[in-house]
Formats: sequence, C-alpha cells, structure tokens
Amino acid sequence: MKVQEIEIEWLKHSSFEIKFKGKNIFIDPFKIDVSDKADVILLTHDHFDHCSIQDIEKIAKDGTMILCTPDCQSKITRIQKKIELILMEPGKEVTFESIRVKAIPAYNQNKQFHPKSEGWVGYVVQLGSTIVYHAGDTDLIKEMSDLVGYGKKGNFFIALLPIGGTYTMNEEEAVKAAQMIHPDLVVPMHYGSNEIKDNSAKFLALCKEKGIDAKII
Repeated sequence: MKVQEIEIEWLKHSSFEIKFKGKNIFIDPFKIDVSDKADVILLTHDHFDHCSIQDIEKIAKDGTMILCTPDCQSKITRIQKKIELILMEPGKEVTFESIRVKAIPAYNQNKQFHPKSEGWVGYVVQLGSTIVYHAGDTDLIKEMSDLVGYGKKGNFFIALLPIGGTYTMNEEEAVKAAQMIHPDLVVPMHYGSNEIKDNSAKFLALCKEKGIDAKII
C-alpha cells in the first residue's frame, strides 16, 4: 500500500516492510518471504517471533543498520554480515539521513509475557511527513498518550496495533488505543498466526463504529 511518501506492506504477524526514498525498512521480520535486502531492521524485543535470526539473515547485508533492545544483542552478533548495531531503550531517539526513530515503551499490564521491567519497545518512525507507530507487543498503556498530536501539523500518522489478545491488547483495547492517539489510519497486526485467533473482522467493525479509519494491508 502506498501512503504519502512510503510504501508499506504487512508481512503477517508483527512483520512489516516500509520503503522510503530507496531505503528498505523491516520491523520484526518473522517467517517472511521477500527478495529485498534491508537497509534498516527494527526489533522490538527478543521473543522468537520478533527477533528471528533466520529471518534477519535472509534480509541482512553489509551495511544493514539494526536497532534493537539489548536482549537481542547476543542473537545479532551471530549474523555473518558487517551490520551496524544500535541498542535501543524506551525514550531513545536515533536520526539518520531523513529517517527518525524513537523507541516507545511496550509492556503488559496484567499479563506476565512482556513485563515493563524488561524495557521492551515499540517504535515511532518518521519518514518525511509520514509517521508510523509500530506498537510492539503491548497492552493499552498510559505512555500511549504521549503520541497524541503526531498526526497534526501536516503529518500522516499510521498506527500498527496488535489485536491478538493473548499476549497483547485485544481488539477492544486496540480500538481504545486508537481513540487515545488519533491516528489517520490504523492497521491491525499480531493475529491469525502462532495460534492467535483472527479477530481482524471484529476489529475493523469496531473501528467503523467509532469513526476510525482502519485497514488490513
């Protein structure tokens, strides 16, 4: 799907590829089947379905920049390419060329799978006048309120939100998150794979009820 200056494709689960000004940006590649090589890879945390060394090796090349949380580091060092590794934590911001990446907290409230103490993240990626928020594996959390306003001042704000419910927000909570942060477009993720139910139709219906523009891409 082309939006503003970017092309964005959902590669299933929480995996996305974004193309911007000749750069290929991958987020949490997992069980992907692509021929593109990555200029940038963003990893939200070290769980096997978000930091998959087999998938990273498919797309890494000499010069690939990998931004990840510290717990991913031991896996990344096994890659037989000359990559640039940048460790991320909540609140850290990195700018390179015309791309700006900020790490946003991602954690569970009442589940044990993603404790806040781990320092795992989602990412806000600014690509020209398009801003993409990949929430990572998270529940509806108070820190999301810091994202209010990203869609203003001429920016187009896309939110990639998990809806699976077992390890993350469910569809109702994801709608509440969208109501909180006011994106121009919401794309659901983290469902229909790894034994997580496909509740995307319900999510889209709930978004329509609330006047939220949501789409599966």
